[in-house]
Amino acid sequence: MEPIQIGLIVSGFMLVTVILGMRVAFAAGMSGLIGLVWIFWSRRGYDPEDFLWALSVAVQTAGQVPHSKISSQALSLIPTFILIGYLAYHAGLTKALFVAAKRWMAWVPGGLAVSTVFATAGFAAVSGASVATAAVFARIAIPEMLALGYDKRFAAGVVAAAGTLASLIPPSAILVIYAIIVEQDVGRLLLAGFIPGVFSAFVYTTLIIGMALTIKGFGPRVTGFTWRERFESLPPALPIVAVVVIIIFFVYNPFGGDAWGTPTEGGAIGAFIVFLMALYRGMRWPALRDALLETAKLTVMIFTIIWGVLIYVRFLGFADLPGAFADWLTSLEMSPMLILIAILLAYAVLGMFMDAIGMLLLTLPVVFPAVMALNGGMNVTAEASAFGMSGPMAAVWFGILVVKMAEFCLITPPIGLNCFVVAGVREDLTVQDVFKGVMPFFIADGITIALLVAFPIIVLWLPMQM
Repeated sequence: MEPIQIGLIVSGFMLVTVILGMRVAFAAGMSGLIGLVWIFWSRRGYDPEDFLWALSVAVQTAGQVPHSKISSQALSLIPTFILIGYLAYHAGLTKALFVAAKRWMAWVPGGLAVSTVFATAGFAAVSGASVATAAVFARIAIPEMLALGYDKRFAAGVVAAAGTLASLIPPSAILVIYAIIVEQDVGRLLLAGFIPGVFSAFVYTTLIIGMALTIKGFGPRVTGFTWRERFESLPPALPIVAVVVIIIFFVYNPFGGDAWGTPTEGGAIGAFIVFLMALYRGMRWPALRDALLETAKLTVMIFTIIWGVLIYVRFLGFADLPGAFADWLTSLEMSPMLILIAILLAYAVLGMFMDAIGMLLLTLPVVFPAVMALNGGMNVTAEASAFGMSGPMAAVWFGILVVKMAEFCLITPPIGLNCFVVAGVREDLTVQDVFKGVMPFFIADGITIALLVAFPIIVLWLPMQM
């Protein structure tokens, strides 16, 4: 049997195990090991005496993967980004953000929901995890919206959808993972996510204001805040701004010249600043312990997924499945734009059954080389070439599109993780309530993705300044 056939069979087996409920890390790791044994054994003609040899070589090959990849300096960004978010929460900075957003934005139609989106976007700028963002604001924002008369399903939907902004707005753990898997510059990708993330927030707020203007009794305004109260709400939220500025300056120096440092150093300094602020605001050992434990748990979960998937990726390399898929895709008599749209729609369907990180880790080793092969790997689409998109810029553009699809999958049934988190935090909500509440935001995300595809400059303008 040819290696490509083995690759297809083992990949199909892995997808079945994932759909049946096995964790992605274990399904990928097990499938990768089985595939490696199969390929090595097939090279010896399936001689029974050589099976143990094939197993030994496969185990050695798989064993080299975790250390060689996890020791990458870029992955050290993930725990620092996650730690920033948990420290900010325990320091009370999230509450300060919400208060500031409410005093400045609650006067517009649907003001409290709009305030929630902006506060969540602000917290996303110091938290690399969408799930943590959704959990935090489910405790802070939903009670206030319910007290003002919002429908509980819509209030939950606002929090679940706005929580996905942490996937794009830097620092973003999932963008770091994408950069490592496809071997692209982490700093450029983090910069590229900033404008699309803010753009997504504005699309959400436009949707909310439109609903408030057209639906009677929906989203009442909150008035009565004086200018003094508004300006007094800003200083407690300034540490968030400081962390964002520091991370961006370390990635890209807007004053010209070399950057101040690497994204890893920026993340570490950002975590240290939030730690000092947390101590200043009275954080004690129990809260610090909880922040460290939650960071460790989430980091270990992400790293475990990466370990398992990288074993599977090593098997794909031996099976030459990425190359075969790229050859097939480029042979299609279709425009690159139609192929790209088909790939994004496939991600939307796949995201209904898999978590975002696992989905990207499993598909990118096959899909990314194929996408880069379109039009010689230089210009993914004719539209993008008008902006001088080179191969690396095409990789950045595709990365933002894929991560935006991963955001979309965080709120799609039946696996939408953010919806489960919000329902788990609020005892008065079911998962079905949250899924119903996020339905309007499907439209908003669809519009955002369409605009990012049609106008690549939204994604590329900032990283092209590097």
